[in-house]
Amino acid sequence: MTPFERLHPSLQHHIVNTLGWRELRALQTASIEPLIDGSHAILIAPTAGGKTEAAFFPILSRSLMEQWSGLSVIYVCPIKALLNNLEIRLSYYSRLVGYRCTLWHGDVTSAKRSAILNDPPDCLLTTPESLELMLISRRVREELLFRNLRTVIIDEIHAFAGDDRGWHLISVLERLRRIAGREVQRIGLSATVGNPEEMLGWMSAGSASHRCVISPDKMSTPKAQVQIDYVGSLENASLVISRLHRGEKRLVFCDSRARVEEVAAYLRQRDIDTYVSHSSVSIDERRRAEDAFRNGSDCVIVATSTLELGIDVGDLDRVIQIDAPTTVSSFLQRMGRTGRRESTDRNCLFLATSDESLLQSIAIVGLWEQGYVEPIIPPEKPYQIFAQQLMALALQNGSVGRETWREWLGGISAFAEIPAGTCYSVIEHMLQSQILWADNGLMTIGKEGEAKWGRRNFMELLSVFTSPPTFEVRHGEAVLGEVHESSFLVRSGKIPVILLGGRNWQLVQLDWNQRRAYVQPVEENGRSRWFGSGRVLSFQLCQSMRAVLESRLTNERCSQRAALALEEAKEEFGWLQPGYSFMIGPESNGVLMWWTFAGMLANAAVAERLSEITGLSTIPSNLNIKLSGDFGDEKFADILRRIGESPPILGAATRLDSAIDGLKFSECLPRDIAELMLRSRLADQKGVLHMLSEPVSFCGVQGRSGG
Repeated sequence: MTPFERLHPSLQHHIVNTLGWRELRALQTASIEPLIDGSHAILIAPTAGGKTEAAFFPILSRSLMEQWSGLSVIYVCPIKALLNNLEIRLSYYSRLVGYRCTLWHGDVTSAKRSAILNDPPDCLLTTPESLELMLISRRVREELLFRNLRTVIIDEIHAFAGDDRGWHLISVLERLRRIAGREVQRIGLSATVGNPEEMLGWMSAGSASHRCVISPDKMSTPKAQVQIDYVGSLENASLVISRLHRGEKRLVFCDSRARVEEVAAYLRQRDIDTYVSHSSVSIDERRRAEDAFRNGSDCVIVATSTLELGIDVGDLDRVIQIDAPTTVSSFLQRMGRTGRRESTDRNCLFLATSDESLLQSIAIVGLWEQGYVEPIIPPEKPYQIFAQQLMALALQNGSVGRETWREWLGGISAFAEIPAGTCYSVIEHMLQSQILWADNGLMTIGKEGEAKWGRRNFMELLSVFTSPPTFEVRHGEAVLGEVHESSFLVRSGKIPVILLGGRNWQLVQLDWNQRRAYVQPVEENGRSRWFGSGRVLSFQLCQSMRAVLESRLTNERCSQRAALALEEAKEEFGWLQPGYSFMIGPESNGVLMWWTFAGMLANAAVAERLSEITGLSTIPSNLNIKLSGDFGDEKFADILRRIGESPPILGAATRLDSAIDGLKFSECLPRDIAELMLRSRLADQKGVLHMLSEPVSFCGVQGRSGG
């Protein structure tokens, strides 16, 4: 019996006759037997590689053969736009065999949610936050809604696993497993995971069921056309975009919302049909962008990573990356938006606006050519998620015991590994802070917990990230998006003008109570502000950037301009030699530059220890450390030996106060535990060990600042 023949006869019929498919893709064939047999699995394939059907068809078939009833399948996505996109396809497949697939997220109306509760579908598409809402809401009888659950499919699993949202998702799934009273099959989908076996173990921890990674070796990978150009500025990048590939659909990626807005404004000034997509523009604006791409033929979307995931915007012709993403994984996701039509290749054009971004672009492409993709590492010590889950369980069940929480969450590796003393300290801190209240060994939400996250404010409990202070921007009744409140600071008596959706808007009125800003269109150029973390580059990427500078080979992917700029950069770093880091300077102000190419985390940790030992100022960046002082070879080597003899270096405490303040649920943790957690997450032992083992060469050459 072939794998296809193991599918339910009804589904076989519709695949061949209704969908008109002559054959399944390699991944889809390889997935059938293990998924029908109930295995946990990670499915790996390039973007548009058929992962959705590879997961859904076997589960749909299994549900038919085993006669599942009620809500038996949950399909989880990281963003609502992806859910909206998938609902059309999955609902169609479900209807073919008499099943129902329905959507539930924050934009779904209350009436539709009530209908779902009264008559649950066979498959529910949702987010982790919406699942949490269902578990703690008094309107939902979770023991009835989830009692028939058999399978959970997690799309774009890499988007969850690398941060605390992944631990939140795993916690919610563990609670659902207990409610269902059975092992729940877990299936993860991704185009870019460098360590799939580890991800599989993380996703299915605590389960004795069979598990496997499905990524057929013979699966064809489309060819890729990758080029790198040097343009020097955003305005020049916009000029290149406006002249290249006219008549085609171009998706342009920038790695900040402010730069997206600036590029879009430049393109509109050149009469290019331009749309904007980032997390702070309105849903309507994003939908207009997606519709334009599905139906148009000569337009540009400028986007952040919001369009990096598998949202369908039709058949793209070109992907253009201004500067470089920080990971190979992001590069693959973005390039994978192209090459979906037959006889077309994947493509990506890098437009570098600085020397460093040129190096980073070449380094990213070099790592990709070597077959490298970053491993996804779940954050260490998610103590604040543990605290959040205690509160969630107290709301879900009315109370939670000091030890009985283990019955719900004990299967989660990160929580099982928390020392008993740490659990006790966190719980005692929450009780003393009146976040929780204990009575006869049972804990409920306390006065302070109720004020911040209780029934009246439980929406704040659903998300594990702190939202910045923003204003909703409106033109009349139309919602344009949101910007940081500092965008409306009055400077020199002038009325603020902001840039949003690639258009300029002048402030008309601020409503502080509703946190709304009313605006009108103007010709004057504006700017908007959003605050995010700085670009932290990994040890691997920074080492690849160094390798680019040391290489004597000509990079065939570089344009003439990029090749010339690269040669000039190599000349400036002509003192580089393999096997050494370099101390350059001093500059006129007495500052030395220690070029380590070790990445921000390693540089920050060592820089902090240097300051502790010497009492001198240090400023770390991705590629180097600036330090003041008079160091000779022997003195500095002695300092590095002293650092190496001390215990392993955890992450730097630089700006630790602001980091703790920005941590959701930090109020639930004792200060020492919060510091330990953040320091462990900021650690890069590989980078630190490399820095301490590599001899330092002192050069009297005037270096250039960077990083």
